[in-house]
Amino acid sequence: QVQLVESGGGLVQAGGSLRLSCVASGGTFSAHAMAWFRAAPGKEREFVARISRSGGNIYYTDSVKGRFTISRDNAKNTVYLQMNSLKPEDTAVYYCAADRSILTSQNAGDMDYWGKGTLVTVSS
Repeated sequence: QVQLVESGGGLVQAGGSLRLSCVASGGTFSAHAMAWFRAAPGKEREFVARISRSGGNIYYTDSVKGRFTISRDNAKNTVYLQMNSLKPEDTAVYYCAADRSILTSQNAGDMDYWGKGTLVTVSS
């Protein structure tokens, strides 16, 4: 059983930056692909970014390409999401997820473990 704990959320002005962290425990971190999802108020959870076990393969949803960067440190059991040039539409609860599969799913239903989320609010 893998436990995931996110941190780094907060209130930021449009154009600003935040870095989210997600620390994993209770399992073999390097055996899991990791992903970030987000849920805006009143909306369903949506895919943001995914990184493979080794970090060699990375995927982003189109709306964050060029602004967000996902990375991982397997020695620290941590995955990061660097968010730059933030927009009000990025306001959401951001969730970290772990996937045991070798496939490259961007579907929330395919993730095996979830954190409780961290709130990011971007003011205009």
